[in-house]
Order: sequence, then C-alpha cells, then structure tokens
Amino acid sequence: MPNDTLRHQTQALLLRILGLALLCLSGCNRAGANGKPWQEFSGENALAHVQALVDLGPRPAPSAALDKARAYIRQNLQAAGWSVEDQPFTDQTPRGAVSFVNLIATRPDRHSSGASRFLVCSHYDTKTFDEIRFVGANDGGSSTGALLELARVLSLHPQLAAKIELVFFDGEEAYDSFTDSDGLYGSRYFAEQLKVSHSQANYRGGILWDMMGDRDLTITLPIDSPADLARGIFAAADALQARNHFTYYSSDVLDDHSPLNAIGIPTIDLIDFEYPPWHTAGDTIDKLSAQSLQIVGAVTLYYLSQIALK
Repeated sequence: MPNDTLRHQTQALLLRILGLALLCLSGCNRAGANGKPWQEFSGENALAHVQALVDLGPRPAPSAALDKARAYIRQNLQAAGWSVEDQPFTDQTPRGAVSFVNLIATRPDRHSSGASRFLVCSHYDTKTFDEIRFVGANDGGSSTGALLELARVLSLHPQLAAKIELVFFDGEEAYDSFTDSDGLYGSRYFAEQLKVSHSQANYRGGILWDMMGDRDLTITLPIDSPADLARGIFAAADALQARNHFTYYSSDVLDDHSPLNAIGIPTIDLIDFEYPPWHTAGDTIDKLSAQSLQIVGAVTLYYLSQIALK
C-alpha cells in the first residue's frame, strides 16, 4: 500500500477516535449535571490546578510568576464559559507603589437570574519573602485551585452559576504585617468600589476560601462569622457527613472576608488556620490532600445549591 494512502487512512482513523472521545466527554458533562453539584466536585482536579500554580514558583505581587498565574486562571475560567473582568489598581505598600489585579468571573447570562449574587472568593498571590522560597501550596494555592474546579462544576449548572460571582483577589498578603494599610489590598479595593458605586446590595452574601488543603483538615470558622452562614455551612457539612472537619477558631481572623463584612455583605471565611507550615518554606504540595479540597468544595456546593440559593 502506498505510504500516502496509509498515512491518510491513519489520520482519518485518529480523527474518528478523537471525535468519539469528544462526544463521550460531552455526554459525560451532560450526565454530570444531575442536580447534585456537590457530587461533581473533584478534589483531584483541584489539586492538579494547585500543582500547576506551585510549578510557577513563588507568586508575590508583583512578579512574572503572578502574571503567569493570572493568565492560567483566566484561561481556565474562559474555557469553562465564564466571562472574566480584570480589576487593576495601584496601592501604596511598605515597598512603594504596587500594581495589583483582581479577577472577577461571572456567567454571560447572569442578568437572567433576577436575583442578587453570591460571592465565592480566594486570593491567588503568595507572601513576599526575601530569605526563603515560598510557593504557597496551601496559602494561596489550595483555594485558587479549588475555585477553578468550582467554576467547572458550576458551568454544568447554569441556573445556579448565574447567581454566583467568583473573585480572585490579588495582594492579600501583607508585606510587613497586617494593618489598615498593609495586606488585604485586593479585597479592600474590591469592597471600596462596591461601596462607591452603591452596589453592595446586589450581593446577598459570600464565602471566602483560604488554606483549605491541609491533609489534617479542620476548617476553623472565625468566631465572629455571620451566624446564618455558619449555621448553613454546619448544616451542609452535617448533610455530607463531614461535620467533624468544621469547627470554630478561638478568635477572629483578619482575612479577605473582613472588608466585605465591613460594607454589609455577610461573608464567611472557610479557613484551616491550624496549619504548622503557614508562611514557611514547608508550605509545599506534599502537605495537601485532594480529599480535603473535595470536602470543602462539596460542602460549599451543597450549601449554595440547597440552602443559600435554593
């Protein structure tokens, strides 16, 4: 048989195989939208996103690695059908003026929901260190990777997704120590813009994810968490038999939920603050578990679909 004929037949066969694979994938996606989105969240997918971010190395603001992380986030959101808006701004830091960029993801049909939106947020930067190599697998990585997986799952549930806004905050980490002017740069700016435009009433509430991948998972809700949200999260955890992974922290926690609560958007922080490698070179991917990401993702989806937005 002539080589050209064999090559054309081989290419045709490969195209048919690819077509079948895509058809199967499309069918699996449709089958996955079964009205139970909490069953569709994949901790393995989330962990793969975390690995991709960690592979970029330290991602402080500003840095070339953070630019690459932002491009990775945007690419995955758009692939899942989300519209992505950059929210750039500059703020003064202990290291001078720094440019930051929040990423805001919404569904193209969000206005058809006819309801106020619910925020789900994460920060995607890592803390600046001069003396150690800090890749922030858990602190910055875990919640960001999980939020990308949440975006994929929500894309299978358009009516639910239309009521949700995903926000990736830049500049959560303080350069020196957390004060009114150092740290939470992205969430402070986001909240300020909502307040200036008088649009905070468009949001019924929010969930912040942070440090949620620890193998020994215990989500420690800040003691001042909005009571209704805390009850709802505990109820969702009970329903999924994961209540042993959720408790209260011993005090308040200053995090990206704080500026949102300050402008009247009740927001809860799902964070495992009992994490020994926090802000050390030991915050690496081997400390994380896909199962932990799965638990927080599933509980959040159950809460959103069955309690908060039902």
